[in-house]
Amino acid sequence: MVARNLRYIYVDTGAMYRAVALKAMEAGLDPKDAEAVTALAERMDIRLIPAPDGQKVLADGEDVSERIRSQEVSRVVSEYAKIEGVRRRMAEMQRRMAASKGVVMDGRDIGTHVLPDAELKIFLTASPRERALRRYRELGDNPGITLEELEQEILARDKNDEQREIAPLIRAPDARYIDSTGRTAEEVASEITEWGKALARTNSAEEK
Repeated sequence: MVARNLRYIYVDTGAMYRAVALKAMEAGLDPKDAEAVTALAERMDIRLIPAPDGQKVLADGEDVSERIRSQEVSRVVSEYAKIEGVRRRMAEMQRRMAASKGVVMDGRDIGTHVLPDAELKIFLTASPRERALRRYRELGDNPGITLEELEQEILARDKNDEQREIAPLIRAPDARYIDSTGRTAEEVASEITEWGKALARTNSAEEK
């Protein structure tokens, strides 16, 4: 929503890690085999294509947008994402995507590791219960998992990401904090959009 409001490009970096995890799983690669998974990530061609509902994710030319959101991938993505070689490769690709600016980049290490000099950083969060409920609703009538199980998976993933050695999940000191618990997506997007517009006005005035 923010990218659309500002007419920027949206980049969901989490989808890139999910694509690596999916392909590694399909290739039978264990996340403990860091060398093999890194080699796979370095060979992969990952493309994020703008779409009306967000973006399509292509892995080696194949649309994997839906498959990367499966519970199977959700349960293991943090294990693959903490591999140093994978993070290095994804960060390189993400920095290239942001090089021309005009980008809204979504991810767990963007403001601290990938783009530490970003002009506007947002640390967006919500309670684990709220996040589990949102995901549960997204899964539709036959989620195949309970709300409580989803909440525990979210807590486990947060813990993994916060404790990994390479680019852990932390809030950048200069990031603006938003707790979206009990708020609509439209409300949060509107607030971030206004910050983005204010920054653009400031930059424009300085250029003059």
